[in-house]
Amino acid sequence: MANIFVTEPIPSGRIKLKTTHGPIEIELWPKETPKACRNFVQLCLEGYYDGVIFHRIVPDFIVQTGDPSGTGSGGESIYDEGVFDDEINARLKFSRRGLVAMANLGTRNTNTSQFFFTLGKADTRTDELQDKHTIFGSVIGDTIYNVIKLSEAEVDRKERPIHPPMIKSVEVIDNPFPDIVPRITREQIKEQAKAKKEAKREKAKEKMKSKHRTLAK
Repeated sequence: MANIFVTEPIPSGRIKLKTTHGPIEIELWPKETPKACRNFVQLCLEGYYDGVIFHRIVPDFIVQTGDPSGTGSGGESIYDEGVFDDEINARLKFSRRGLVAMANLGTRNTNTSQFFFTLGKADTRTDELQDKHTIFGSVIGDTIYNVIKLSEAEVDRKERPIHPPMIKSVEVIDNPFPDIVPRITREQIKEQAKAKKEAKREKAKEKMKSKHRTLAK
């Protein structure tokens, strides 16, 4: 009897992450994983990942990012529930490096904004990921070498990089969901960040003035 090989689906949609270690291009599987892909694309369009670090690196296993807080415990999805369900597909297996998958909160169906890249081929560790994490994309071309560069960062005993690599910005090259309307623009995000910095600066000034007044009494 002939061997039957399960081949990966045809991808559509392309995203480019511009990182401190070079660009990473990702092709998506929106037909097989529509919730995960829509979530990812919309967050990219909204600038959600701009300035976000790679907060977890496990050599020869995964590189994880997608949490604006940088702690590994933050992040949110575009959906009202805050999280969304897994989309496990029989044709998408943790069988090689360069796959892009959703991280979760430790239990199934708790996907938010965090995702990771696989670094190694199938082994006992990647077997642990199978049917527990949604694979929604794949790194393409030579940009896989930039993912490998990320994995070479020095980490502490908790798998946190000493000098975290970062996503500088994201470009949606081919949007498989033309109906997406961003809830907020990059410009608005920048204005919000600027306003927060200004408020923080003013608060620090006021605190210093208050301290000086107290010392002058």
